[in-house]
Amino acid sequence: MSKRIAILTSGGDCAGLNAVMRAAVLRADSLGWEILGIENGTAGLLDDPPRYRILKPSDFDGSVMRRGGTILGTTNSRNPFSYPMPDGSKKDRSDELIATLKSLEVESLIGIGGDGSFDILNRLTKQGDIKFIGVPKTIDNDVSLTDMSVGFDTAVAVATEALDRLQPTAASHDRIMMLEVMGRDAGHIALHAGIAGGADVILIPEIPYKIENIAKKIESVKKGGRNFSLVIVSEAVKTPDGKKHQVVYHGGETRYGGIADYLCVKLAEHTSYEARATVLGHVQRGVDPGHTDRLLASAMGVKAVELIAEGKFGRMVAWQNRNIVDVAIEDAVKDCFTVNPKGMLVHTARSLGISFGD
Repeated sequence: MSKRIAILTSGGDCAGLNAVMRAAVLRADSLGWEILGIENGTAGLLDDPPRYRILKPSDFDGSVMRRGGTILGTTNSRNPFSYPMPDGSKKDRSDELIATLKSLEVESLIGIGGDGSFDILNRLTKQGDIKFIGVPKTIDNDVSLTDMSVGFDTAVAVATEALDRLQPTAASHDRIMMLEVMGRDAGHIALHAGIAGGADVILIPEIPYKIENIAKKIESVKKGGRNFSLVIVSEAVKTPDGKKHQVVYHGGETRYGGIADYLCVKLAEHTSYEARATVLGHVQRGVDPGHTDRLLASAMGVKAVELIAEGKFGRMVAWQNRNIVDVAIEDAVKDCFTVNPKGMLVHTARSLGISFGD
């Protein structure tokens, strides 16, 4: 029986999105099904005419799987339930979006996104009686019920490489090198890369810290005979008094940013070192996926199509205990998966002598 499935990417981009789409298209084609690629996330369905294209196996030659970003485009700012209009107002356009999907004769939707995207897409598909499957992707790795999301491993590799490159220049100039990485709600990137990259201090939003404790660790490193220190900090880390460090952009939008510069000034005041900040930002996203993300994306893309074949909907594909499984979307978005301050990796870091500033 022929089916028409839609697929889209939603939220921020990351490495591995194209590999998910490739796997889904190849598996669907083997079943004789057709996949529509929705361009620019849900926003593409609200354009007139709607933006989409038929995805075929021939679209995914050997190079596409290797590319970062998403060939379909994505959006993380146009919620169809509160869509920004030209006059500055917000409008619920969910019924329009659903009507477009139905006019395209779409039976099922595969959404590649994070917890925020899943919450929106789950509401939409329930409202429109459209079958939905979610594939988790986020460099933050903060989606619950999956050990790993697409994009996380590659982002950690980029951050680890950055620490590797900062170490020689830190040693050459007797400096503290501070690396700021992404992590909107969770410190997984900073924690993993900090351990792998030999950081002396890891700062994450889940563990409060004091400047004096960081300075104490840095001075102890110096007394031990080493003339430099490496510090990695998640962008969501607050100042010691609990305030978010954010940057205001044009139009009044606020985003995390600048915590590394703030900390460099404070540490220079508390130690005998100069401190310099490096902010990775979107470098962690716009990169070709590593082998782990390619494998994870491929397995998850195949599983998403097979769940449709099995008639299982309202599910999210997940990686648990070295196997691909599926869980209820509602359970996956219920809580944000953050770093456990008493978990194995934090214990490992402390056992290696890494400070969290607490």
